[in-house]
Amino acid sequence: MRRLITYSTLMTILACSTAAYADCQPQGPVHQQLQSAKSAGWKLNDDAALQALAVAAADCLAQPEPELRDELAFEALSAWMRGEKLSLPTLTTLRLKMLAAVQTPPPDRAGFLQPFAILTLAELVRVDRRKPYLSEQERMEIVSTGSIYLTNLRDYRGFDEKEGWRHGIAHSADLMLQLAMNPALDRNQHVIMLNAITSQIAPATHFYQYGEGVRLMTAVFYLARTGSFNKRDWDVWFNQLMEKSIVNGPYTQARLAQRHNVSAFLLPLYFSVRESTDASMKENMLPALREALRKVN
Repeated sequence: MRRLITYSTLMTILACSTAAYADCQPQGPVHQQLQSAKSAGWKLNDDAALQALAVAAADCLAQPEPELRDELAFEALSAWMRGEKLSLPTLTTLRLKMLAAVQTPPPDRAGFLQPFAILTLAELVRVDRRKPYLSEQERMEIVSTGSIYLTNLRDYRGFDEKEGWRHGIAHSADLMLQLAMNPALDRNQHVIMLNAITSQIAPATHFYQYGEGVRLMTAVFYLARTGSFNKRDWDVWFNQLMEKSIVNGPYTQARLAQRHNVSAFLLPLYFSVRESTDASMKENMLPALREALRKVN
């Protein structure tokens, strides 16, 4: 039977990964191999070399150099997973590495590793959606880990011209989206995910400016398509969301941030639901959604 990651396993992975992150340097061997692979359209004739490079690429996700981290390491992993090039042992290694990074991250004060580990988990879940390879327990661990990370996230940095992307909120929303699209998940898991998303729709400490509202909206939209929530569920949910997001009283930066953020979520959701061909979703969501939008104005 396959088991969830244990504490001893987690510590072993962390010990190995911390050293690996330090070995992944700009213009080092892994960097050069990834550049060569990208030039070849991510094609490697040697499968063993491809599997090894994928694992090495995962160890570059904490790298402050944006080209190495984002345009090479993550892009390679995404291309190989979407092209069905990675073996089950490699997928398992990547999953354990990413879970370890999110659950108990190695020192990464720059804040790159966890957002890219979450985004890599989204790609791993996408593989499972298309060709199931995870157990129920393994899916549940990803749901739990991703939801806890999203709920507790307070690093709202997005893009920096020199350092590139962090974008933990949007990357977490991408993970929730891939999980929502996975037919193997159930209502209890959908509730956990929706609660996590809700916690970050309208923060009072930050104005979203890098499309976070749309990414969070997309995850909720696909949760609505699952059929796990009925009209009453959405009536209650929208009412609670607006009670927390729109507070009466003098304007403050916190109030303005919440109003801005909830608007950036509701407006694209309204458009998406209106344009949807899913009559049931329209019936369940539109009345409460229209009322929520009236409260913003």
